[in-house]
Amino acid sequence: MNIRLRHDTIVRSLRRNGTSTIAELAEEVSASRRTILRDINALRDEGFVIHSEPGRGGGLQLDPQSVQTTTRLSVAEIFALLISVASMRAAGNLPFSALADSGLAKIEKALPSDKVRDLRRFLDCLYVGKLSPQVGISDMKAIEPALLPAFETAFIQQWSLSFRYHDAKGVGTTRIVEPQAMLILPPLWYLVAWDPERDDFRHFRMDRISKPKYLQDTSFRRRHVPFEDHVSPIRDLSR
Repeated sequence: MNIRLRHDTIVRSLRRNGTSTIAELAEEVSASRRTILRDINALRDEGFVIHSEPGRGGGLQLDPQSVQTTTRLSVAEIFALLISVASMRAAGNLPFSALADSGLAKIEKALPSDKVRDLRRFLDCLYVGKLSPQVGISDMKAIEPALLPAFETAFIQQWSLSFRYHDAKGVGTTRIVEPQAMLILPPLWYLVAWDPERDDFRHFRMDRISKPKYLQDTSFRRRHVPFEDHVSPIRDLSR
């Protein structure tokens, strides 16, 4: 269990149970006593008020009015919120888009400077347009949750991506590409990448991508992607 998930589980457990011991929390998240103590200190630093009763059998209590004072959303999580708003907006069915933009702006303001920088680099790769009526979507599948974290690292670090891809006929291949942009044509999402093997840009439907893996210690240059006129950077939509 990663740190973020462990912290979320501890907070939920304290809210649900009222009082929990270090041993009980350690068993719930499969971690050591020392790790739980570090987690409690980290949560306090984030603004949660956690009281502790002294003694070997003492428990921990979360103040019911306690809230965190710093954002705990990752760049990928905030990016997911942004692209969800952008895709619904592009589809023309988000009646409260101004309020959504305002809320996301507040979240962005609460981010530390390094995360803001990463988020903006990530956003620079996002484009939105309209899907042609001729494109069939009857075979559309769910997108793997592992894609976004892998894409985040690949785009920000400018590392190549490796993945399995199944084309419209179901033929599977392993691809290694240089990710240049993410294109949302609701309801379809595409990875736009430079394919060194074919010496050209390729559009990969994200619901046909599996087993994504960024390749450390690789690097590539950003390229200008030639989009059609109806495609716009997501930043243009908020102007």
